[in-house]
Amino acid sequence: MELPRGMKDFDGQENANIEHIRYHFKQLSNLYGFSFMDPSPIELLSTLETKSGPGIRDEIYYFKDKGDREVALRFDFTMGLTRYIASQKSMKLPAKLSAFGGVFRYDEPQKGRYRYFHQWDIEIYGKASLESESEIIEITSRLFDSLLLKDIVIDINHRNLVESYINKVFNSKDPELVSDILRAVDKIAKKSKNEILKEFQLKGYESEKLEKILEFSQIKGSIQDVEKLFDITQLESWGELKQVIDSLENRGVSNVRINFGIVRGLDYYSGIVFEVFDKNSTLGALAGGGRYDTLTKAFNREDIGATGVAGGVERIILTMQEQNIIPEMLQKRVAVLYINEEMQKVAHSITSLLRLNNIPTDIDLAGRNMKKQMDIANNARFSIIVGPQELEQGNVVLKDMINGTEGTISLEKLTEDPKSILNLEKL
Repeated sequence: MELPRGMKDFDGQENANIEHIRYHFKQLSNLYGFSFMDPSPIELLSTLETKSGPGIRDEIYYFKDKGDREVALRFDFTMGLTRYIASQKSMKLPAKLSAFGGVFRYDEPQKGRYRYFHQWDIEIYGKASLESESEIIEITSRLFDSLLLKDIVIDINHRNLVESYINKVFNSKDPELVSDILRAVDKIAKKSKNEILKEFQLKGYESEKLEKILEFSQIKGSIQDVEKLFDITQLESWGELKQVIDSLENRGVSNVRINFGIVRGLDYYSGIVFEVFDKNSTLGALAGGGRYDTLTKAFNREDIGATGVAGGVERIILTMQEQNIIPEMLQKRVAVLYINEEMQKVAHSITSLLRLNNIPTDIDLAGRNMKKQMDIANNARFSIIVGPQELEQGNVVLKDMINGTEGTISLEKLTEDPKSILNLEKL
Protein backbone atom coordinates (compact mmCIF):
# COMPACT_ATOMS: atom_id res chain seq x y z
CA MET A 1 0.00 0.00 0.00
CA GLU A 2 3.03 2.30 -0.21
CA LEU A 3 3.81 4.76 -3.00
CA PRO A 4 7.13 4.63 -4.89
CA ARG A 5 9.78 6.88 -3.33
CA GLY A 6 9.40 10.53 -4.30
CA MET A 7 5.70 10.20 -5.20
CA LYS A 8 2.74 11.63 -3.27
CA ASP A 9 -1.02 12.03 -3.36
CA PHE A 10 -2.50 15.51 -3.63
CA ASP A 11 -5.42 16.03 -1.25
CA GLY A 12 -8.29 18.52 -1.56
CA GLN A 13 -6.45 21.46 0.04
CA GLU A 14 -3.29 20.89 -2.03
CA ASN A 15 -5.32 20.58 -5.21
CA ALA A 16 -7.18 23.78 -4.32
CA ASN A 17 -3.81 25.56 -3.90
CA ILE A 18 -2.55 24.23 -7.24
CA GLU A 19 -5.79 25.30 -8.96
CA HIS A 20 -5.47 28.75 -7.36
CA ILE A 21 -2.07 29.21 -9.01
CA ARG A 22 -3.30 27.66 -12.28
CA TYR A 23 -6.19 30.15 -12.37
CA HIS A 24 -3.91 33.18 -11.94
CA PHE A 25 -1.39 31.76 -14.42
CA LYS A 26 -4.01 31.13 -17.12
CA GLN A 27 -5.52 34.60 -16.60
CA LEU A 28 -2.13 36.24 -17.16
CA SER A 29 -1.24 33.87 -19.99
CA ASN A 30 -4.37 34.96 -21.84
CA LEU A 31 -3.85 38.64 -20.95
CA TYR A 32 -0.39 38.61 -22.54
CA GLY A 33 -1.52 36.68 -25.64
CA PHE A 34 0.01 33.27 -24.92
CA SER A 35 -1.69 30.22 -26.39
CA PHE A 36 -2.26 27.59 -23.66
CA MET A 37 -1.45 23.99 -24.60
CA ASP A 38 -0.54 20.67 -23.02
CA PRO A 39 2.42 18.94 -24.68
CA SER A 40 2.55 15.13 -24.57
CA PRO A 41 3.56 13.68 -21.17
CA ILE A 42 5.56 10.96 -22.97
CA GLU A 43 8.38 11.72 -25.41
CA LEU A 44 10.83 9.58 -27.34
CA LEU A 45 13.97 9.27 -25.24
CA SER A 46 15.98 10.50 -28.23
CA THR A 47 13.99 13.78 -28.17
CA LEU A 48 14.89 14.44 -24.53
CA GLU A 49 18.54 13.59 -25.28
CA THR A 50 18.68 16.10 -28.16
CA LYS A 51 20.68 18.71 -26.26
CA SER A 52 21.79 17.10 -23.01
CA GLY A 53 22.91 13.74 -24.40
CA PRO A 54 22.68 10.32 -22.68
CA GLY A 55 23.60 11.91 -19.33
CA ILE A 56 19.97 13.08 -18.98
CA ARG A 57 18.96 9.42 -18.34
CA ASP A 58 20.23 9.71 -14.76
CA GLU A 59 17.69 12.49 -14.06
CA ILE A 60 14.50 11.22 -15.73
CA TYR A 61 12.07 8.29 -15.89
CA TYR A 62 12.59 6.27 -19.09
CA PHE A 63 11.61 2.78 -20.23
CA LYS A 64 10.80 0.65 -23.27
CA ASP A 65 7.16 0.51 -24.33
CA LYS A 66 5.38 -2.56 -25.74
CA GLY A 67 6.67 -1.67 -29.20
CA ASP A 68 10.25 -1.84 -27.86
CA ARG A 69 10.63 1.93 -28.31
CA GLU A 70 12.70 3.88 -25.78
CA VAL A 71 10.40 6.53 -24.31
CA ALA A 72 10.51 8.85 -21.29
CA LEU A 73 8.21 10.93 -19.11
CA ARG A 74 8.54 14.69 -19.60
CA PHE A 75 10.89 16.37 -17.14
CA ASP A 76 9.83 19.89 -18.17
CA PHE A 77 7.64 21.60 -20.79
CA THR A 78 10.41 23.36 -22.71
CA MET A 79 11.57 20.24 -24.56
CA GLY A 80 8.06 19.25 -25.66
CA LEU A 81 7.01 22.76 -26.68
CA THR A 82 10.26 23.26 -28.62
CA ARG A 83 9.84 19.89 -30.35
CA TYR A 84 6.29 20.91 -31.26
CA ILE A 85 7.33 24.33 -32.62
CA ALA A 86 10.25 22.84 -34.57
CA SER A 87 7.81 20.48 -36.34
CA GLN A 88 5.41 23.29 -37.34
CA LYS A 89 7.06 24.50 -40.55
CA SER A 90 4.28 26.95 -41.46
CA MET A 91 3.55 28.37 -38.00
CA LYS A 92 3.36 32.16 -37.86
CA LEU A 93 6.14 33.66 -35.74
CA PRO A 94 6.61 34.88 -33.11
CA ALA A 95 4.71 32.06 -31.40
CA LYS A 96 3.80 32.51 -27.73
CA LEU A 97 2.96 29.30 -25.85
CA SER A 98 2.20 28.47 -22.22
CA ALA A 99 1.62 25.26 -20.29
CA PHE A 100 0.75 24.08 -16.78
CA GLY A 101 0.85 20.55 -15.40
CA GLY A 102 2.80 17.68 -13.89
CA VAL A 103 6.40 16.73 -14.71
CA PHE A 104 8.65 13.85 -13.60
CA ARG A 105 12.27 13.95 -12.46
CA TYR A 106 14.37 11.23 -10.94
CA ASP A 107 15.97 13.66 -8.46
CA GLU A 108 16.62 13.17 -4.78
CA PRO A 109 13.30 14.19 -3.14
CA GLN A 110 13.56 17.42 -1.14
CA LYS A 111 11.37 20.01 0.55
CA GLY A 112 9.21 21.63 -2.12
CA ARG A 113 9.97 19.04 -4.79
CA TYR A 114 8.94 15.42 -5.20
CA ARG A 115 9.73 13.25 -8.23
CA TYR A 116 6.33 14.20 -9.62
CA PHE A 117 5.47 17.85 -9.25
CA HIS A 118 3.75 20.72 -11.06
CA GLN A 119 5.19 23.48 -13.22
CA TRP A 120 3.93 26.54 -15.06
CA ASP A 121 5.77 27.45 -18.25
CA ILE A 122 5.85 30.33 -20.77
CA GLU A 123 7.82 30.37 -24.04
CA ILE A 124 8.31 32.80 -26.97
CA TYR A 125 9.63 31.44 -30.28
CA GLY A 126 10.80 33.58 -33.19
CA LYS A 127 13.46 36.08 -34.16
CA ALA A 128 15.79 36.80 -31.22
CA SER A 129 14.76 40.03 -29.51
CA LEU A 130 15.62 41.40 -26.09
CA GLU A 131 12.03 42.66 -25.83
CA SER A 132 10.98 39.00 -25.75
CA GLU A 133 13.15 38.50 -22.66
CA SER A 134 11.65 41.62 -21.13
CA GLU A 135 8.10 40.35 -21.71
CA ILE A 136 8.94 36.94 -20.22
CA ILE A 137 10.41 38.57 -17.10
CA GLU A 138 7.52 41.08 -16.91
CA ILE A 139 4.82 38.40 -16.93
CA THR A 140 6.82 36.41 -14.35
CA SER A 141 6.89 39.43 -12.04
CA ARG A 142 3.15 40.04 -12.58
CA LEU A 143 2.33 36.42 -11.71
CA PHE A 144 4.00 36.71 -8.31
CA ASP A 145 2.25 40.06 -7.81
CA SER A 146 -1.13 38.51 -8.62
CA LEU A 147 -0.49 35.76 -6.03
CA LEU A 148 0.15 38.57 -3.47
CA LEU A 149 3.67 37.34 -2.69
CA LYS A 150 5.97 39.89 -1.03
CA ASP A 151 9.75 40.43 -1.10
CA ILE A 152 10.18 38.79 -4.50
CA VAL A 153 13.42 39.57 -6.34
CA ILE A 154 14.32 38.61 -9.91
CA ASP A 155 18.07 38.05 -10.31
CA ILE A 156 19.22 38.51 -13.90
CA ASN A 157 22.48 37.78 -15.75
CA HIS A 158 23.87 36.96 -19.22
CA ARG A 159 25.49 33.59 -19.89
CA ASN A 160 27.84 35.05 -22.49
CA LEU A 161 29.03 37.65 -19.98
CA VAL A 162 30.10 34.94 -17.50
CA GLU A 163 31.53 32.67 -20.21
CA SER A 164 33.66 35.50 -21.63
CA TYR A 165 35.07 36.22 -18.15
CA ILE A 166 35.86 32.50 -17.65
CA ASN A 167 37.66 32.50 -21.02
CA LYS A 168 39.67 35.52 -19.90
CA VAL A 169 40.63 34.18 -16.46
CA PHE A 170 41.53 30.66 -17.65
CA ASN A 171 42.92 31.90 -21.00
CA SER A 172 40.90 29.17 -22.72
CA LYS A 173 37.79 28.77 -24.84
CA ASP A 174 37.56 25.01 -24.30
CA PRO A 175 33.77 24.27 -24.12
CA GLU A 176 34.31 21.51 -21.55
CA LEU A 177 36.28 23.85 -19.27
CA VAL A 178 33.64 26.57 -19.57
CA SER A 179 30.85 24.08 -18.86
CA ASP A 180 32.66 22.76 -15.75
CA ILE A 181 33.29 26.25 -14.35
CA LEU A 182 29.66 27.26 -14.99
CA ARG A 183 28.64 24.21 -12.92
CA ALA A 184 30.92 25.42 -10.15
CA VAL A 185 29.24 28.85 -10.23
CA ASP A 186 25.80 27.22 -10.22
CA LYS A 187 26.70 25.26 -7.06
CA ILE A 188 27.66 28.33 -5.00
CA ALA A 189 24.08 28.71 -3.72
CA LYS A 190 24.08 25.11 -2.40
CA LYS A 191 27.69 24.55 -1.26
CA SER A 192 30.42 26.53 0.51
CA LYS A 193 33.26 28.10 -1.48
CA ASN A 194 35.82 25.75 0.12
CA GLU A 195 33.77 22.67 -0.81
CA ILE A 196 33.61 23.80 -4.44
CA LEU A 197 37.33 24.68 -4.55
CA LYS A 198 38.24 21.22 -3.20
CA GLU A 199 35.89 19.44 -5.63
CA PHE A 200 37.23 21.24 -8.69
CA GLN A 201 40.85 21.13 -7.55
CA LEU A 202 40.55 17.34 -7.77
CA LYS A 203 39.45 17.82 -11.39
CA GLY A 204 42.68 19.70 -12.10
CA TYR A 205 41.51 23.32 -11.98
CA GLU A 206 43.72 25.98 -10.43
CA SER A 207 42.20 27.16 -7.15
CA GLU A 208 43.42 30.73 -7.61
CA LYS A 209 41.63 31.11 -10.95
CA LEU A 210 38.48 29.33 -9.77
CA GLU A 211 38.39 31.51 -6.66
CA LYS A 212 38.52 34.58 -8.90
CA ILE A 213 35.44 33.30 -10.80
CA LEU A 214 33.60 32.51 -7.56
CA GLU A 215 34.31 36.01 -6.21
CA PHE A 216 33.02 37.44 -9.51
CA SER A 217 29.83 35.37 -9.09
CA GLN A 218 29.11 37.13 -5.78
CA ILE A 219 28.67 40.54 -7.47
CA LYS A 220 25.05 41.72 -7.45
CA GLY A 221 23.03 44.92 -7.38
CA SER A 222 21.81 47.70 -9.67
CA ILE A 223 23.61 48.77 -12.86
CA GLN A 224 25.25 51.59 -10.90
CA ASP A 225 26.27 49.22 -8.06
CA VAL A 226 27.92 46.76 -10.44
CA GLU A 227 29.75 49.46 -12.39
CA LYS A 228 31.29 50.66 -9.10
CA LEU A 229 32.36 47.14 -8.10
CA PHE A 230 33.79 45.87 -11.39
CA ASP A 231 35.40 47.11 -14.59
CA ILE A 232 32.55 46.21 -16.94
CA THR A 233 34.67 47.06 -20.03
CA GLN A 234 36.14 43.54 -19.55
CA LEU A 235 32.72 41.96 -20.06
CA GLU A 236 30.96 40.91 -23.25
CA SER A 237 27.16 41.38 -23.49
CA TRP A 238 27.04 43.96 -20.67
CA GLY A 239 25.17 46.27 -23.06
CA GLU A 240 22.46 43.65 -23.66
CA LEU A 241 22.01 43.12 -19.92
CA LYS A 242 21.62 46.87 -19.37
CA GLN A 243 19.17 47.07 -22.27
CA VAL A 244 16.87 44.43 -20.73
CA ILE A 245 16.93 46.15 -17.33
CA ASP A 246 16.12 49.51 -18.97
CA SER A 247 13.24 47.87 -20.84
CA LEU A 248 11.90 46.36 -17.60
CA GLU A 249 12.07 49.72 -15.83
CA ASN A 250 10.08 51.17 -18.73
CA ARG A 251 7.48 48.41 -18.22
CA GLY A 252 7.19 49.22 -14.50
CA VAL A 253 9.07 46.13 -13.28
CA SER A 254 11.30 47.31 -10.45
CA ASN A 255 12.12 44.13 -8.47
CA VAL A 256 15.05 43.15 -10.75
CA ARG A 257 18.74 43.14 -9.88
CA ILE A 258 21.92 41.99 -11.62
CA ASN A 259 23.49 38.86 -10.12
CA PHE A 260 26.64 37.45 -11.77
CA GLY A 261 26.07 34.16 -9.92
CA ILE A 262 22.95 33.27 -11.94
CA VAL A 263 23.98 30.96 -14.81
CA ARG A 264 21.22 28.27 -14.81
CA GLY A 265 22.37 24.66 -14.79
CA LEU A 266 21.00 23.45 -18.12
CA ASP A 267 23.45 23.42 -21.03
CA TYR A 268 21.00 24.85 -23.55
CA TYR A 269 20.89 28.43 -22.16
CA SER A 270 22.70 30.87 -24.43
CA GLY A 271 21.89 34.48 -23.43
CA ILE A 272 19.92 36.32 -20.76
CA VAL A 273 19.19 34.07 -17.74
CA PHE A 274 17.25 34.81 -14.56
CA GLU A 275 15.88 33.27 -11.36
CA VAL A 276 13.15 34.35 -8.94
CA PHE A 277 13.56 34.27 -5.14
CA ASP A 278 11.76 35.22 -1.96
CA LYS A 279 14.44 37.33 -0.24
CA ASN A 280 13.45 35.98 3.19
CA SER A 281 13.19 32.27 2.34
CA THR A 282 15.71 29.43 2.14
CA LEU A 283 13.62 27.39 -0.32
CA GLY A 284 15.71 28.36 -3.35
CA ALA A 285 14.55 29.56 -6.76
CA LEU A 286 10.77 29.77 -7.30
CA ALA A 287 11.15 30.14 -11.08
CA GLY A 288 13.89 30.48 -13.66
CA GLY A 289 14.45 30.91 -17.35
CA GLY A 290 16.26 32.67 -20.13
CA ARG A 291 17.25 32.46 -23.79
CA TYR A 292 17.96 29.01 -25.25
CA ASP A 293 18.54 29.42 -29.01
CA THR A 294 20.91 26.42 -28.99
CA LEU A 295 17.96 24.09 -28.29
CA THR A 296 15.97 25.17 -31.35
CA LYS A 297 19.16 24.74 -33.41
CA ALA A 298 19.53 21.22 -32.00
CA PHE A 299 16.03 20.54 -33.38
CA ASN A 300 17.29 21.71 -36.81
CA ARG A 301 15.56 25.09 -36.72
CA GLU A 302 18.35 27.62 -37.24
CA ASP A 303 15.67 30.20 -38.12
CA ILE A 304 14.00 30.20 -34.70
CA GLY A 305 15.20 31.72 -31.44
CA ALA A 306 13.58 30.91 -28.10
CA THR A 307 13.24 32.35 -24.63
CA GLY A 308 11.10 31.23 -21.71
CA VAL A 309 10.53 30.66 -18.01
CA ALA A 310 9.20 27.89 -15.76
CA GLY A 311 8.24 27.86 -12.10
CA GLY A 312 7.69 25.16 -9.49
CA VAL A 313 4.10 25.24 -8.24
CA GLU A 314 4.61 23.32 -4.97
CA ARG A 315 7.55 25.53 -4.05
CA ILE A 316 5.43 28.63 -4.65
CA ILE A 317 2.71 27.14 -2.42
CA LEU A 318 5.28 26.60 0.36
CA THR A 319 6.33 30.24 -0.01
CA MET A 320 2.70 31.35 0.19
CA GLN A 321 2.34 29.28 3.37
CA GLU A 322 5.49 30.91 4.81
CA GLN A 323 3.98 34.32 4.03
CA ASN A 324 0.58 33.22 5.39
CA ILE A 325 -1.35 34.05 2.21
CA ILE A 326 -2.85 30.66 1.28
CA PRO A 327 -6.43 31.37 0.08
CA GLU A 328 -9.26 30.07 2.26
CA MET A 329 -11.30 27.22 0.76
CA LEU A 330 -14.43 28.20 2.71
CA GLN A 331 -15.23 31.28 0.64
CA LYS A 332 -18.24 31.15 -1.68
CA ARG A 333 -19.59 27.73 -0.59
CA VAL A 334 -22.95 26.97 1.06
CA ALA A 335 -23.78 24.06 3.38
CA VAL A 336 -27.39 22.87 3.71
CA LEU A 337 -28.11 21.22 7.08
CA TYR A 338 -31.29 19.51 8.31
CA ILE A 339 -32.51 19.12 11.90
CA ASN A 340 -34.03 15.66 11.48
CA GLU A 341 -34.86 12.98 8.93
CA GLU A 342 -38.21 14.61 8.03
CA MET A 343 -36.37 17.79 6.94
CA GLN A 344 -33.91 15.86 4.75
CA LYS A 345 -36.10 15.85 1.63
CA VAL A 346 -36.57 19.66 1.69
CA ALA A 347 -32.81 20.12 2.35
CA HIS A 348 -31.94 18.05 -0.73
CA SER A 349 -34.43 20.02 -2.82
CA ILE A 350 -32.81 23.32 -1.71
CA THR A 351 -29.32 21.89 -2.43
CA SER A 352 -30.26 20.89 -5.98
CA LEU A 353 -31.83 24.29 -6.64
CA LEU A 354 -28.69 26.13 -5.43
CA ARG A 355 -26.49 23.92 -7.60
CA LEU A 356 -28.71 24.61 -10.62
CA ASN A 357 -27.95 28.29 -9.95
CA ASN A 358 -24.17 27.51 -10.02
CA ILE A 359 -23.77 28.00 -6.28
CA PRO A 360 -21.26 25.48 -4.82
CA THR A 361 -23.31 23.62 -2.20
CA ASP A 362 -22.62 20.76 0.22
CA ILE A 363 -25.04 18.44 2.06
CA ASP A 364 -24.58 15.38 4.22
CA LEU A 365 -25.65 12.20 2.38
CA ALA A 366 -25.45 9.77 5.29
CA GLY A 367 -28.39 11.05 7.37
CA ARG A 368 -26.12 11.94 10.30
CA ASN A 369 -27.18 14.03 13.26
CA MET A 370 -26.92 17.82 13.25
CA LYS A 371 -23.66 17.91 15.20
CA LYS A 372 -21.88 15.67 12.70
CA GLN A 373 -23.40 17.52 9.75
CA MET A 374 -21.57 20.64 10.95
CA ASP A 375 -18.33 19.06 9.69
CA ILE A 376 -19.28 19.94 6.11
CA ALA A 377 -20.13 23.50 7.15
CA ASN A 378 -16.48 24.16 8.11
CA ASN A 379 -15.68 24.80 4.44
CA ALA A 380 -18.74 26.98 3.83
CA ARG A 381 -19.30 30.72 3.81
CA PHE A 382 -22.99 30.29 4.76
CA SER A 383 -25.08 27.48 6.21
CA ILE A 384 -28.78 27.05 5.48
CA ILE A 385 -30.47 25.12 8.30
CA VAL A 386 -33.82 23.42 7.62
CA GLY A 387 -35.81 23.00 10.85
CA PRO A 388 -39.48 22.04 11.44
CA GLN A 389 -40.47 25.20 13.33
CA GLU A 390 -39.01 27.59 10.73
CA LEU A 391 -40.29 25.50 7.82
CA GLU A 392 -43.82 25.63 9.23
CA GLN A 393 -43.58 29.44 8.82
CA GLY A 394 -42.14 29.06 5.27
CA ASN A 395 -38.63 29.97 6.44
CA VAL A 396 -35.13 28.53 6.86
CA VAL A 397 -32.22 29.72 9.02
CA LEU A 398 -29.27 31.42 7.28
CA LYS A 399 -26.03 31.39 9.30
CA ASP A 400 -22.88 33.42 8.49
CA MET A 401 -19.99 31.00 9.14
CA ILE A 402 -17.43 33.80 9.52
CA ASN A 403 -19.02 35.89 12.28
CA GLY A 404 -21.56 33.35 13.59
CA THR A 405 -24.63 35.59 13.12
CA GLU A 406 -27.86 33.99 11.94
CA GLY A 407 -31.48 34.85 11.09
CA THR A 408 -34.52 33.46 9.29
CA ILE A 409 -35.18 34.06 5.58
CA SER A 410 -38.15 33.24 3.41
CA LEU A 411 -37.80 29.92 1.60
CA GLU A 412 -39.84 31.38 -1.28
CA LYS A 413 -37.41 34.31 -1.68
CA LEU A 414 -34.42 32.00 -1.42
CA THR A 415 -35.72 29.71 -4.16
CA GLU A 416 -36.78 32.61 -6.41
CA ASP A 417 -33.43 34.44 -6.38
CA PRO A 418 -30.76 32.54 -4.41
CA LYS A 419 -27.82 34.46 -5.94
CA SER A 420 -28.94 37.86 -4.70
CA ILE A 421 -30.03 36.46 -1.31
CA LEU A 422 -26.63 34.82 -0.71
CA ASN A 423 -24.66 37.48 -2.64
CA LEU A 424 -21.57 35.27 -2.87
CA GLU A 425 -20.09 37.09 -5.90
CA LYS A 426 -19.39 40.23 -3.85
CA LEU A 427 -17.47 38.41 -1.12
